[in-house]
Parts: sequence; C-alpha cells; structure tokens
Amino acid sequence: MADDKKYIAVDLGAESGRIMLGAVSEDKIEIEEAHRFQNGPLRQDDSLRWDFDGLFGEIKTGIAKACKLSGGEVCGIGVDSWGVDFGLLDESGKLIENPYHYRDARTNGMMEKAFALMPRREIYENTGLQFMVLNTLYQLFAASLAGSPALRKAKRLVFMADLVSYHLCGRQYAEYTLASTSQLMDMRSGAWSRKIFEKLSLPLSIMPEVVRAGTVAGKISAELAAELGVGEMPVVAVGSHDTASAVAAVPAHADNWAYLSSGTWSLMGVEIPAAIINEKSFGYEFTNEGGVFNTIRLLKNIMGLWVLQECRRQWQRDGVDVSYTRIADLASKAKPFAAFIDVDQPAFFSPGDMPARINEYLNSTGQAPVYDKGQMARVILESLAVKYRSTMEMIEDTVGRRMDVLHIVGGGIRNELLCQFAADAVNKRVVAGPVEATALGNIMMQAVATGQIRGLEQGRRLVGRSVELKEYAPENIGAWDEYYKKHVH
Repeated sequence: MADDKKYIAVDLGAESGRIMLGAVSEDKIEIEEAHRFQNGPLRQDDSLRWDFDGLFGEIKTGIAKACKLSGGEVCGIGVDSWGVDFGLLDESGKLIENPYHYRDARTNGMMEKAFALMPRREIYENTGLQFMVLNTLYQLFAASLAGSPALRKAKRLVFMADLVSYHLCGRQYAEYTLASTSQLMDMRSGAWSRKIFEKLSLPLSIMPEVVRAGTVAGKISAELAAELGVGEMPVVAVGSHDTASAVAAVPAHADNWAYLSSGTWSLMGVEIPAAIINEKSFGYEFTNEGGVFNTIRLLKNIMGLWVLQECRRQWQRDGVDVSYTRIADLASKAKPFAAFIDVDQPAFFSPGDMPARINEYLNSTGQAPVYDKGQMARVILESLAVKYRSTMEMIEDTVGRRMDVLHIVGGGIRNELLCQFAADAVNKRVVAGPVEATALGNIMMQAVATGQIRGLEQGRRLVGRSVELKEYAPENIGAWDEYYKKHVH
C-alpha cells in the first residue's frame, strides 16, 4: 500500500538470529525473513562466549539483504536480544573481549557470596527481580571477585542488543526493558540501584544512560551505510529485551489476561502499571521487569523447550535425527502422566546429555526411568504445563484477581500439544499467536518512534489483524488436577 513504511528488526535468539523486514500500514503489519544465522555460544578457552565479530558480520549481511528486499526507503532498524549478557567497552569505545554467555559456569556459587554481603531479601527490596544465577548482577560480581582485567579496563558496560545498536550508530546506552533484566536496577524508580553497587563494591561509573523503548537513538553511521550500500536509517531503541517486544505484540483486549512467551525459555506473567515488591512477590520469586510504555512485566522465568531441545541434540549425537514435528507426534501417542520432572532444577540448565539427566532425576525421585523418545518428550511437555499452572496460581494470588485467558506467543506455539497441555493444566482458554511476536513487537515500537503508531492499544489491534490466532479450550481437567496435586506440594 502507498502508506506502508518499512522497518528492519534484528532479533537475536538463543539458537539463531534473524533479520526481519516489516511493512506497517493502517491495517496490518507484515513481516518476512531476510536473513537467518546460527547464534550458539562460542567455546573460548574454558569459557562460553558470544562470537561478537561473527555475529555482527551476519547482522550486516542481513541488513544489506533486507534493504535490497525493501525496494525503497527503510524508516528504521531496531535490535532485540535476551537479557543479562553484556559487553565491556574501553575508553576508546572498543569492545575489550568477547562477551560472556549466560550459561558460562563462572557465576556458579556467586549468589551465595553476594548474599554474604547483602542479604537476599535486601537485594530483592532494591531490585524486585527474580534470583537467577545468570543475572547480570552475578556475572559482574564474578568478574569483580576474579579481578577481571577487562572489568578494570572498562569504561562502559553495554547490554547485548544495545551493543549491536552501538556498533550501528555509535551511541552507548541501556534501553530500559533490557536493563531491567540485570538485577542492578531499582524497579520502583527505573534508575540504577546505588545500594546494590555500593554493597557489592561494583563500579556504578561504567553503567550507561537509560533510555525508554520507542526512542530514536541515532542513525546508522555514514561509514557503515556506505559499506553496506544502504541509507543512513534511524536506529531505534525498541523493547530491546526480546520478551518485552514479544509482550508488546500480545493481541489482548480485555484486562484479565496473562501471557506466556514460549521458546527456549518460558516467561509467564502479567502486565501491570507499577512494580510489586513485597513479601508475597518475594516468596513467590517474581521478577519485575520493564515493559514498553512504562509498564511492568510481573513474571517468572521458567525453563522452556530447552530441555526438549537438548534431548534432541543428544539423540542427534547418538545418530537419531528426529524432527520436532515427529517428536510431538510420538509424544501425543505416549502414555499420559507417566512421570514428572521439575524442569527448573539446576541439573537441567546446562548443555549436555539431557536424557541421562532426566533419568537420573527420575531415579532420585523414585520414578521409573524413561527410554522411549516420545514418552520422554511427553514427560517434559506435561511437566512444563504443570509449572505453568503453579505459576498462574501465584500470579493470581499476587495481583489479587483471576485471569480469564492465557495468551501464548513465540516459537513454542508451533508445539500444539504443549499449547493444549497448557490450556488443560491451567484450566483456562488459551489464545496462541503470533509466532513472530518478538519481531512484530520490535517493528511496532519502531513505528511508534516514527509516529506511525500512536500507542500500545493501536499496535496490538494491528497485530491481531495481521496474524492467525488459534484457541485451545481446557480438556480432561480432572486428570490434570490429579497429576498436579500428586507432584506439586
């Protein structure tokens, strides 16, 4: 259409990165993939790192492809990634070393050491964030305790999506939603928590300015534009945390809804106007993360399809290459409720032989081991759905109202069996879609920055008109109640 505006979304996921081209009109948002590349961690000496040079090279390739695909002017580019990971820049603005990957083992034991200096409850009071060993707080604390030469040399810390944006436009900043995942921010004020930095002897001076989603951060540098053969398009600070962008694209209309961003991780929560930091949210280990338009995403990080992904990788190493579609089919035919695993156990966090770890867990909890691939997949999916139910009950208790619908977005909705299990376990209507919620939310916030979209409600209506949604009604509720009560205490 004549009023279409084109935008580029750079989306860095845990398994792959994509460059998406979006077209926004009065009626809908359309997206297409311009480039995709692998984005797994790099083994460097004894550590896991981001391959930043390789990553940025792929991003440049994708930008050039997307601009060519657009056939005209591109009105903006925005970058999103998962939270917590960061790069360190020296005085000249150069990246000192490849950034650490959150699955690196250097943070093991760091929470306990931090609590010796600042009690757990006090950290939560000052940040409102869920305790996870991968949080930026413990990554930075580990570097400080180890006397990291890179940290001593650092002039600025920049989170991953914003690090890419910095290399595009030259501005060093921390977009609010991405910064909010760090456990270094006071989520009541939206500023860095001075108490956290003082108590743990961390360098507050290296933290960048905080900007809000929907801010035009700058333009692609003239040098980079010339290298890629593209125009000097605006670089927009979108919801730079991928889940913030995904939640922005939830096509919800009523008030009483919860969301589940389903992928390698499951992130389940509600959108609220202000952080909830009290004894109840602390006891439930809820996190208060920043959302677009000054909202708060009250949520829990739950293990997602990572466990199944690692099983598939191990089966491939064993010489059995089975597709996710085939795995889901086998799981649908397997015996219901054969076993249960607590998917958030630390044993399931790291890469490795996941089927063996699952059976070790089953043995340790007095359950029979599982060797059939379909049966193991079903155990994982049912166990995830149980975790969704327990989290939903905590959400409703914390906010003081019942949710009517669960919106599931992200790549995990391709697993229709898991979507049905989610509806069954939480006993609520599930609306699944969009798959590409993160890219849509990224593009939506760029359109907000240019003034094409006026607000969150209009953007969500556009998303709802642009994608096909699928609904799931609860089934077999009694059997799920029994399974839940047996395994959740």
